Amino acid sequence: MGWSPPAPPSWALLLRLLVLLQPWGLGEACSCAPAHPQLHVCRSALVIRAKISSEKVVPASEDPADTQKMIRYEIKQIKMFKGFEKVKDVQYIYTPLDSSLCGVKLEANSQRQYLLTGQVHSDGKVFIHLCNYIKPWEDLTLVQRESLNHHYHLNCGCHITTCYTVPCTISAPNECLWTDWLLERKLYGYQAQHYVCMKHVDGTCSWYWGHLPPRKEYVDIIQP
Repeated sequence: MGWSPPAPPSWALLLRLLVLLQPWGLGEACSCAPAHPQLHVCRSALVIRAKISSEKVVPASEDPADTQKMIRYEIKQIKMFKGFEKVKDVQYIYTPLDSSLCGVKLEANSQRQYLLTGQVHSDGKVFIHLCNYIKPWEDLTLVQRESLNHHYHLNCGCHITTCYTVPCTISAPNECLWTDWLLERKLYGYQAQHYVCMKHVDGTCSWYWGHLPPRKEYVDIIQP
C-alpha cells in the first residue's frame, strides 16, 4: 500500500496549538518573528488586495465542546497577486478572535483597502494572523505595490536576514542583510519600503532600489 501524507490539522487544533505555544506570562501578547515584506510574500500561500465588507464571530469548529471562536471577515477581492492555484476568488477570511492568539482586527464597512497575506487550508478557507504582512493599501510605497506583481515572488530564491546587532555579515551569496532595525530602530523602515532583494544571473542576490530595473542598475546596500 502506497504512503499518503497525513491530513492537515483542523482550525480548532491550530488554535489550541497557538494557546499551548504561548510563553508563560504573555497571555495577552502576540509575538512574531520579524520578516521583510518580500519574505512575507514568499512564505504566504495567498496574497491579495481587498476591502472588508463585514465581520462575524463564528465557532472555530463544528465540535460543540470547542469554545474557541474566530472572526470571519467577508471581503471584496480586488486583485490576487499569489495563490491562483489554490483558490480562484476569496469571499471570506478567518482569524482568531483573541488578540493573544494573534487575531487581526480589520476595518469593515469602509472604503479602506488592505494588502492581505495568509495561508490556505485544505478545505479552501483562508487564515490570517498578526504574524502575516497585513497593511492598509494606502500605506504601501510605489515600490512595494509594483513588487507585488513580480519582483517579490520571482526572487524567493534569495534569503533575507534580519540584522539586530553588529557585526552582521552575509553567510551565503544569495543573501541580503535587512538593516532597518539596526539603522533606524524600527522594522519596516526605508529598506523594507523601497528595496527588493533580487537575484543576479550568477545566482547571487543583492538589494535593488527603484522601479522595475534593468539588470545593469542593480545596486548593493552598504553592509553593516
